Amino acid sequence: MTDVAKRAVITGASSGIGHALARELASRGWSLALLARRAELLETLATEVRARGVAASAVACDVSDLAAVRAAIARAEAELGGPFDLAVANAGISIPTWAANFKVDDAERVMRVNVFGTFYLFDAVVPSMVARGTGRFAGIASIAGLRGLPSASVYSASKAAMQAFLEASRVELTPLGVGVTIVNPGWVDTPIIEKYKGAVPFLVKADDAARIIADGLERGAREIEFPRPMSLVMRTVRLLPNAIYDIALRPYAKRRIDPGKVKR
Repeated sequence: MTDVAKRAVITGASSGIGHALARELASRGWSLALLARRAELLETLATEVRARGVAASAVACDVSDLAAVRAAIARAEAELGGPFDLAVANAGISIPTWAANFKVDDAERVMRVNVFGTFYLFDAVVPSMVARGTGRFAGIASIAGLRGLPSASVYSASKAAMQAFLEASRVELTPLGVGVTIVNPGWVDTPIIEKYKGAVPFLVKADDAARIIADGLERGAREIEFPRPMSLVMRTVRLLPNAIYDIALRPYAKRRIDPGKVKR
């Protein structure tokens, strides 16, 4: 998957992992469709990508709107000259949630962007991949989806949903020539973590995360999970009995958040 003619689409490309991954794939010769809500930031990134000598299409799009996603993919395919070889469902938000002060509007927003945003991109690109017998669909889930995290219950649920959907889809699509990759990052230094006060463990720079993800996608990995220390911790935590887990994670229910930096 390193041919310069390859085309990729990335949602949530205006910042964070999506922005860094776009720059990384551009450096490897990929033509890119960049989707996000913030048109000005997208166009700035597209200009940078074009300066590297590869094609780029910047399309403002709300991934929680199915019609908008379908229209964005159609426009980007027309501008780049064909369907996508790689689609990365990266757009995501994280709004703190507490069971004792549950806000269903926040929960619905997280699920619509993180989960339905993945479904909508899948709907828009996978049928063409199946028809051609080639392509790869990747979803940026999270290590947080491996077990429910206090103060991030809905975010964890959204990422667990992505993992389950992508895992089942991988089993079905692999014999048809279409690959599926689940990406489970830990803490990455992006705007999504600005709301947390105090130290963040095992923090990975966005550019480093992008290189890890791009390497995995180009080798056709079924799953990409990093950083290794945090992966090992969470994989171990999954094995804890519920009683021990409840006690160990209780402090995280009181995690300090800066409300002014919560992005919706």
